Amino acid sequence: MNVKLKFVLPALLLSAGVYAQGNYFDIAKNMEIFANAYREVNHSYVDALDPNQVMRRGLDAMLEGLDPFTNYISETDIESYRIQVDGKYNGLGATGERVGDYVVLVEIIENSPAHKAGLKVGDALISIDGQSAKGRTEQEVQDFLRGYPGTKTELMVRRPGAAKDLKISLERGEVIIPNVPHSGLVADGVGYINLTTFTENAGQNVGDALSKLKKTPGLKGVILDLRDNGGGLLNEAVNLVNVFVPKGELVASTRGKVPEWDLNLRTQHSPIDKDIPVVVLMNKMSASASEVTAGALQDLDRAVIMGQKSYGKGLVQNTKELGYNARIKLTTAKYYIPSGRCIQSVRYKDGQPVDIPEAERAQFKTRNGRTVLDGGGIKPDVVLPHDTAHGAWKALLDQNIIFDYVTQYVQSRESIDSIEVFEYTDFDGFLAFVQTKKFDYQTHSELKLAELRKIAEQENWQLDAEMKALEAKIQAEKKGEILRQKEEILHEIEQEIVGRYYFHRGKVRKNLVNDPEVKEAVKLLNDPGKYQSILKG
Repeated sequence: MNVKLKFVLPALLLSAGVYAQGNYFDIAKNMEIFANAYREVNHSYVDALDPNQVMRRGLDAMLEGLDPFTNYISETDIESYRIQVDGKYNGLGATGERVGDYVVLVEIIENSPAHKAGLKVGDALISIDGQSAKGRTEQEVQDFLRGYPGTKTELMVRRPGAAKDLKISLERGEVIIPNVPHSGLVADGVGYINLTTFTENAGQNVGDALSKLKKTPGLKGVILDLRDNGGGLLNEAVNLVNVFVPKGELVASTRGKVPEWDLNLRTQHSPIDKDIPVVVLMNKMSASASEVTAGALQDLDRAVIMGQKSYGKGLVQNTKELGYNARIKLTTAKYYIPSGRCIQSVRYKDGQPVDIPEAERAQFKTRNGRTVLDGGGIKPDVVLPHDTAHGAWKALLDQNIIFDYVTQYVQSRESIDSIEVFEYTDFDGFLAFVQTKKFDYQTHSELKLAELRKIAEQENWQLDAEMKALEAKIQAEKKGEILRQKEEILHEIEQEIVGRYYFHRGKVRKNLVNDPEVKEAVKLLNDPGKYQSILKG
């Protein structure tokens, strides 16, 4: 037996070496083939090509087969990348979307150059520094507007309700997006902290907000809102968990192909408060660092997680310089939270995670012995229903009808009541506006009925009368749907109006007035027995 091993082991080592050499040869060979193909296409293709676009498509196609989070970051993408990482960038502080022929401003950041220059949501950008913006995409307009701090740009904007186009001059500058837009009391003895992204100092900012709340007499609990928080810096997730747990606790570990890069990430400081009851709100758009935070607090039985199952992103990305100010954001490891589970979704469709049945997910235990599952995101301790926009409600948003109505509404109003006091109730006025837009939308039922009609015609079935009856029934139901969704539509209008006067922080504060999930969190924090029983399992 020993004699055989002496021959088998060298053979295995030899084959491994041959495989490695073959792999490097294949890389070199295919790099040369790719370069030759790129050169020939660029030189000989019948139409003129943009070499940058050709290469970009090639890189995107190569990375598309890996995971949705490994991306090429070109020089023109760097500003967007900086916003995700450090929450600040050089520009105007406004976001636009293409509506018709022009890009229209849909959000303006408070105290940004755009705000200070007098730009308003609803303004259409007609020209930039004398160059027409008609037909330009959002990215092309962004490229026009990009520039160094202190430089100026001249804009011609078309403002709804204005007699003529307006010329606005503004100076580019650094735009800072706060990651904690609002914190405060939402009920007697219950605090609330909203974190929108894990950019620099996210943990410290949450800690500062908690310290301020703790000065309130009788504070008995705090709500940490991570809904729609897509993540960011992993070290800030560790810092945030550290706000609520002692020094030295394991929050996450990373494991990848290169063992030397593996890390155990532990809390480094004394907590702000390791005992105060905490409810973490999350939804299906809470991802990455949000999931590390919620998952670690769940595994350590330090907080009750409430809402909907999270996105399911348990991957670590690092950026590598490629030269010419371009980078690649590359998945290098998976992260694991204190119970040992990885929350990464392993199935995707059209770039989105696919729900994995619980029976197929491995079981782990929290510190108190509660069962938690890996893969496919964090399942809340308290699952709440989430009513997303659908039907007429969604169509009114998608077709910008609510947006256009609010743009008209604010033209004759210099101000509105305070955020908490203001209410919008004129639903009849909104319906009259909708009538002028000849509003219509196609339901899933109509799409399926069209498919059925086509199949019936192919199979020579005489179902025309039945089809027309169904179509009439669907139209009747559609007419009533906008009325059935009255409360949701009023809420959308109210939020949009408040945002025009009080910016993003106003939307956050206004939403708290009637937020059913916040109300459920307050209810739980007012019931210490139930709160503790959830954590004890």
